[in-house]
Amino acid sequence: MPKIPLSVVVITKNEENNIGECLQSVSDWADEIVIVDDQSSDRTVTIAQDFTDKIFHRKMDNEGRHRNWAYAQARNEWVLSLDADEKVTDELKMEITTAIKDQNYQAYSIPLRNYIGTYWVRHSGWYPAGKLRLFMKSRFRYEEVEVHPRVFVDGQTGHLTKDIIHKGYPDFEHFLASLNRQTTLEARKWINTGRQMSLGKAVWRTIDRFPRSFIGKKGYKDGFIGFMVAFFASLYQIISYAKYWEMKRAKG
Repeated sequence: MPKIPLSVVVITKNEENNIGECLQSVSDWADEIVIVDDQSSDRTVTIAQDFTDKIFHRKMDNEGRHRNWAYAQARNEWVLSLDADEKVTDELKMEITTAIKDQNYQAYSIPLRNYIGTYWVRHSGWYPAGKLRLFMKSRFRYEEVEVHPRVFVDGQTGHLTKDIIHKGYPDFEHFLASLNRQTTLEARKWINTGRQMSLGKAVWRTIDRFPRSFIGKKGYKDGFIGFMVAFFASLYQIISYAKYWEMKRAKG
């Protein structure tokens, strides 16, 4: 497959089990791969060196700021942002190649096909939950916050139809670890932005999220996994509030 003027940017930290498959999926197609590594202590960087010599070392201080810095290192105007546990299919490569050639839009959302273990989660709002991953770097930036940064695009946004494969959660242990990490960042975001969160609002969100995910978004069609996805979505709200409450008390 001929290479195209596209920079694939991957942010890493201890991803030796994933990074090889991720980079293998784009190495024959994109003419640049950029790695920004957050102090990995495993073989992530060593494996990445088999695919690219453009490897930067930078400690993540803030997700939005970190990502903006990473994209600025790309040589090409068009950037595809991937996580280390994701890979690109041949069908998506063809669709991206056409999109870059036509340039009808300045950014594109791409569906993520998310897996827990070997199970593809098709409901609960997980699919086809498109994310803005392909963009012209001069027209795109993230809000510089720690978690769930908003995206700002100077131009029009299109939507691709082929999937990024995301093997984000090998098992429920990893899913729960991610929930723990994300709720800490969410609580810290509320503190840093001066957002006021009440117990009543947190409880309502906790109660509301389960039926919204399991029934409204048809998570029940994914059986037990759908139940767990909805349950964790509900837990996210009250755990974030508990950590927020502790942080406020610690600040006096």
